[in-house]
Amino acid sequence: MPWPLRAAESGVSVVLEPRAGTANLFGVDGAKTAVWGYGGTVPGPEIRVRQGERLTLEVVNLLEEATSLHPHGIRLPNDQDGAPPLTPGSIAPGERHVQSFVVPDAGTYWYHPHLNSAEQLGRGLLGVLVVEEREPPAVDRDIAWLLDDWRLDKDGQIDGAFGLFHDLSHAGRWGNAVTVNGRADLLLGVKVGERVRLRLVNGANARIFSLLVNGAEGWVMAVDGQPLVRPQALTAEEPVLLGPGMRADLFIDILKPGRVVLQDLSRSDKPIQMAVLSASGGVSGHAGSGMPAPLPPNPVALPKAEPDVRQRFVLTGGAMGGMAGAILDGAYTDMRSLAGHGLFWAINGVVPMTADHGMAPDPLLTVPRGQTAVLELVNDTAWPHPIHLHGHSFVVLSRGGVALPEPELRDTVLLLRGERAEIAFVADNPGDWMFHCHVLEHQVSGMMGFIRVT
Repeated sequence: MPWPLRAAESGVSVVLEPRAGTANLFGVDGAKTAVWGYGGTVPGPEIRVRQGERLTLEVVNLLEEATSLHPHGIRLPNDQDGAPPLTPGSIAPGERHVQSFVVPDAGTYWYHPHLNSAEQLGRGLLGVLVVEEREPPAVDRDIAWLLDDWRLDKDGQIDGAFGLFHDLSHAGRWGNAVTVNGRADLLLGVKVGERVRLRLVNGANARIFSLLVNGAEGWVMAVDGQPLVRPQALTAEEPVLLGPGMRADLFIDILKPGRVVLQDLSRSDKPIQMAVLSASGGVSGHAGSGMPAPLPPNPVALPKAEPDVRQRFVLTGGAMGGMAGAILDGAYTDMRSLAGHGLFWAINGVVPMTADHGMAPDPLLTVPRGQTAVLELVNDTAWPHPIHLHGHSFVVLSRGGVALPEPELRDTVLLLRGERAEIAFVADNPGDWMFHCHVLEHQVSGMMGFIRVT
């Protein structure tokens, strides 16, 4: 059925129906996989809205459990964030729920549930949300690719064993099959002479994609929806790393006939062909015109050189992490007892969740509205963590104690094992905002608290 997109008074209105369905992940001749999806398919509809317009999302929950809708990366009002129990938005089976907000920033975003996230995303509930620039850039084609992986059994069905202790305490739920836009064999025809804008979204529970583009010249233009000050040329020596929740906008110039291959190196012993652009024919397009001009910046307030607030967050726990215990519900709890509650992670020695996996009542940090906060993030664990802040974009100031030559605006920063980074943001969006690891199994097992903007 066509997606029910309809004109709104000042933007776009979309109806989303999360429900059970099937997907042909491996083509029409492959096994049909039972999924949960918006409209019963994966991915959900690609939503497009223009910067500055109002987006209205109506969710009709046709699942047999509660869900929510979180527009990931959008700087929206707190009560529209869809991240219960911290914000409103829990949608019971059979209920309807409406979220409506003006989108302030152009860029590549996505949407997904923030209830029972590991299972609901692991079964297919996710989709791309594109906010187009007021003035389109000089490209000939604009394509969004949602990257995902799936843990399937021998019959091609989703393995229903979610929340395994190994996944919670190690690297999360990595799958054994990868797809782009719900297909393991995605092939798209393009024309020689075209400059293609390729929007990449990592919607996987835990997989960190390490991406190369083979067969064409290209540039990274934006990360997490925010334009880079200077486009970065794609090279074989520096793959594009996308942790869960992260995005990248690429411009690819199609200069000759043949195949342009998106390849993933996340498993170094077995590179994976993710998708193919098949180039033929010829058009008088924008390819070959040299390094593209930067995309126009978004109206994000930039932090002051001298911050008002500084906070150090040390991430601990997990397998091989050496954490003996942490504060849980106000009392010191040894690691064995934490594991008995399915909790494995802590921030500054505190599990910012309750024993029954609710939100702890105290924020990790309180920042007065309008002030600049600098957070030093230290990954003192054996596993990577893509750390995501809701409601704001932040500047990555440094990694490993070395200042970035050109600081990047992001909403998710990937900390590899033992890595540290400094980020800074202006607390200009009041409310209680989730701050968590976007490896979903880490999120639900302790590495999720909140930052309060007063």
